[in-house]
Amino acid sequence: MNLGPLEIGLIILAVLLLFGYKKLPDASRSLGRSLRIFKGEMKGMKDDDSRVASAPPVPLEAADRDRRAQLEAEAAAAEARAAELRARATQPGVVDPR
Repeated sequence: MNLGPLEIGLIILAVLLLFGYKKLPDASRSLGRSLRIFKGEMKGMKDDDSRVASAPPVPLEAADRDRRAQLEAEAAAAEARAAELRARATQPGVVDPR
């Protein structure tokens, strides 16, 4: 697909009619900023991927294992409480204590 001088002129004319000559510099400036931000984010994502791929797995320390066990116990208690509340809600004639 080759664009000749006539097609390029028509595109420029359409852009000028749509945006006006006063708003065109602001529009092009904001487009440039957006492209610069997008390019920086894409580079950051590639850097993150390469950093994660090259990082060795970190072994869990005793404090991390203790914290994980504590969180698992809290999750189990919350699940038990939710099951109790669901069972209570299905009983006929029980009023919500709230």
